[in-house]
Amino acid sequence: MVSLQPLETLAREYVASPVTDEEGEAMFRAAVALFKSWSLTDEQSSILVDMPVRTYRRWKAGEMGRLSRDGKARLSNLMGIHKALRMIFRDPERTYEWISKSNSVFGGKSALDIMLNGELTDIMRIRRFLDSGRGGW
Repeated sequence: MVSLQPLETLAREYVASPVTDEEGEAMFRAAVALFKSWSLTDEQSSILVDMPVRTYRRWKAGEMGRLSRDGKARLSNLMGIHKALRMIFRDPERTYEWISKSNSVFGGKSALDIMLNGELTDIMRIRRFLDSGRGGW
């Protein structure tokens, strides 16, 4: 005979788990590949990761330094954007082209135009938009 077992229904205490330096470096390398797929220039890429072009190029060449908390947040959101696009579009070409296509939701600008304003909140805006389109989490 099957018996019912009680389930723990209390919410667990939130424990922050910051992005480690190793995870940040891995995300940076992934972002470099993503920027290539998005056909971005080094200048555009450096704006998205909020670092001078010379520093971006040095890091891109493998001479990485320490990522700030903001830098890790930027990379995390960029990875989230990529993930959402991969879930929304089946065709990889559309996945990579969408970022630079004009969009009426953004007043005729592209998602890239919005993100190139340079603020973390601009990148987060695009991620929230895409997450809402794919059903959230």
